[in-house]
Amino acid sequence: MCSDAPRGDARAAAGVDGGPGGGLTIEAAHLLLPTGWASPGHLTVDGSGTIVSAGGGRAAAAGRRLDGYVVPGMANVHSHAHHRGLVGWADRLRAGSPATLWTWRRTMYGHLREIEPDQLQAYATLAYVEMLRRGYTSVGEFHYLHNAPDGSRYADPAEMSRRILAAARTAGIAITLLPALYTRGGIDREPEGEQRRFVSTAEEYLTLLCALDGAARADPLVRVGAAPHSLRAVRPAELASVVEARPSGPMHIHAAERTEEVAEVAEALGAPPVAWLLANVPLDPRWCVIHATHMTASERHRLAVSGAVAGVCPLTEANLADGRFPLAAYRRAGGRIAVGTDANHSVDLAGELRMLEYGQRLHSRRRETLLRDGELSVGAVLHGLALAGGAQALAQPCGAIAPGLRCDLVELDPDHPALAGQEPETVLDAWIFSSSSDAIVRTVLVGGREVVSAARHAAQEPARQRVDGVMRLLHGRR
Repeated sequence: MCSDAPRGDARAAAGVDGGPGGGLTIEAAHLLLPTGWASPGHLTVDGSGTIVSAGGGRAAAAGRRLDGYVVPGMANVHSHAHHRGLVGWADRLRAGSPATLWTWRRTMYGHLREIEPDQLQAYATLAYVEMLRRGYTSVGEFHYLHNAPDGSRYADPAEMSRRILAAARTAGIAITLLPALYTRGGIDREPEGEQRRFVSTAEEYLTLLCALDGAARADPLVRVGAAPHSLRAVRPAELASVVEARPSGPMHIHAAERTEEVAEVAEALGAPPVAWLLANVPLDPRWCVIHATHMTASERHRLAVSGAVAGVCPLTEANLADGRFPLAAYRRAGGRIAVGTDANHSVDLAGELRMLEYGQRLHSRRRETLLRDGELSVGAVLHGLALAGGAQALAQPCGAIAPGLRCDLVELDPDHPALAGQEPETVLDAWIFSSSSDAIVRTVLVGGREVVSAARHAAQEPARQRVDGVMRLLHGRR
């Protein structure tokens, strides 16, 4: 058990101005509320960055006006920040040589040999800036690069985790840090080579989580969860010890990403990964099963009714040729989903939702399979599912523009060509299915603090320059 400590000053951390009884009043030309669009709409925010009230109509005295389409900020439930350095380099393939997740992983391992704390922080800062500019306001960082290149521990075992938190602070994004437990190189295989950077014992891992819990108590934008990497990388007894030690808070795990993984786990443990988890751990709403791509109909139904979230990463899953998540069938069973950028080779919220839906259409050769009676907008359904599931999976107070939640807002530019001629009822479809431009996101607020203005982030150019230098250094050494 970790010792308790008071939270930090929420007002200072959130960056929201406000004196006694003060705060911020925002008026929007179009505001997406839980009940639908309000045109105009308004909300009030207190000094801690929390929404006090939200509704339709004009504000009596607005301190800030947003003239576009204002929607809730989205949670990105699955990111590996250090993969940002693989952009381009991991897509050099050779005809006739089978290329899958496993061959991609060898390229990724090679890239890990020389990443030090400063370089990890640079990658994470740029990734988080890119996320904000595309409509994400919180991120789940599934972080497993814990040790030095030779596998030794840093003087501070939490060094790399603290660099991730520093990057999130620089960018101004809310973060649920999910340090990963990784104890073996695969089922019945000891860690080798670059995998030694990931490895810790279960005891060392729980000590790390306790150290990071203090950071979460000091910053209202930070949460800490547990992430047993996978059933390939963590033994059943070790998984059980983590679940017992962390009876509350987010719990994330990779499962059923590839058919080869499903077969390997089934042979070793007697059941495929999702079925094994359902039978052996208390899957419930605090769990997020990442990928869950290859499930039987029974697994799919049982995972859906468990209340756990399936964390899908459509662009990465497509890039790695992993497979297609069965969204339409999963939704019919009552399943909850969220989206993540995973390898961060393309940070694009609209693109993730578009790829998720287009996979269903290509498989069924129909366009409406996701919809229920009375629903007309596939974009609105996709967006709403990801908002609710993402907030749940990260335990972040976001996902809607409503009292008691954090003021995480994304303003879409009504003058962007992709939104020309749109109305509130069609704007989400236009954004998701017609635009791949980051400039469509004009303004972003996290906890009431404006972090993207006029489609630009103050840290984006310094972050880009830093990553450019890091990539030239690391890739030049190969």
